[in-house]
Amino acid sequence: MVYRVVGVGLACLMGVVFAATAPGLDRIVPEGVHVVKVNVDQQFAFTEGPCWDGTDTLYFSDIPNNRIMKLLPDGTFSVFREPSHAANGLMIDAEGNLISCDGSARQVTMLGRAGTIKAVLAERYDGKRLNSPNDLVIDSNGGIYFTDPRFGSQDGVEQDKEAVYYRRTDGTLVRIIDDMVKPNGVMLSPDEKTLYVGDSAREYIRAYDVQPDGTVTNGRDFGGLPPVMRSGRESRNGADGLAMDVEGNLYVAASSGIEVFDKNGDHLGVIEVPEPPANCTFGGTDYKTMFITARTSLYRVRLKVPGVSFPVSR
Repeated sequence: MVYRVVGVGLACLMGVVFAATAPGLDRIVPEGVHVVKVNVDQQFAFTEGPCWDGTDTLYFSDIPNNRIMKLLPDGTFSVFREPSHAANGLMIDAEGNLISCDGSARQVTMLGRAGTIKAVLAERYDGKRLNSPNDLVIDSNGGIYFTDPRFGSQDGVEQDKEAVYYRRTDGTLVRIIDDMVKPNGVMLSPDEKTLYVGDSAREYIRAYDVQPDGTVTNGRDFGGLPPVMRSGRESRNGADGLAMDVEGNLYVAASSGIEVFDKNGDHLGVIEVPEPPANCTFGGTDYKTMFITARTSLYRVRLKVPGVSFPVSR
């Protein structure tokens, strides 16, 4: 089921109006909701890694422009860090530090409030440099799950796998998943018992059972992304960033839009976006606003179900 576009116009600030015709999404997407373009007067090169600070500010990456941006409460934008070393995935830890996947520097860093590096958290596994850390999620213990694919040039690659890692709070780095081609988005279930990973080279999200030590077992295909139409033909869809709501529904930024799956892996529908999205997150005072990074733009949409804020407080 799909929420189809029934109208687009300047009257809704570049918003895309969705009709409430997809039964699977009725409980999630309000009828007549608008997907609103936030950066009406400013364009970015390629947006990624949206991250809400828990109060009033959204951080996100503008990768080709080599900077991390902030969306401020008054609706204006400011630069948080430049150069960012092609930062991609971002997340705020329990102490208020911004944890960043610095793609071109091939490391995961902790940034202070001024945007400077406080610590390099991960840069090597088994003595070899990481490929290009892409996305992350922080658990309630402070451990960090992150994906490490390599897109584009393979020059300088030292790792034998494009893998998923878990950084324990003592600094130990453990490779936990190596059965994927291009691991990309990564997310936990609300109870942190399941880890989800999107493989951009396949049409399925993978799910894994989380163990007490942060490792995972029982890898399996969780939800299948429906194909997309390109030039009149069906093509394989691709998964990028992930988000989670309090009911266990998984949101997948894909070529087709934000694909939504329930906790059992059943496909509920797609929230269409004017540009192909790369990532999404929840924010706002009630965590019912979804922010979507999509190519040159940042979008937002109000939903009925609040998202989960990671790391979850226990």
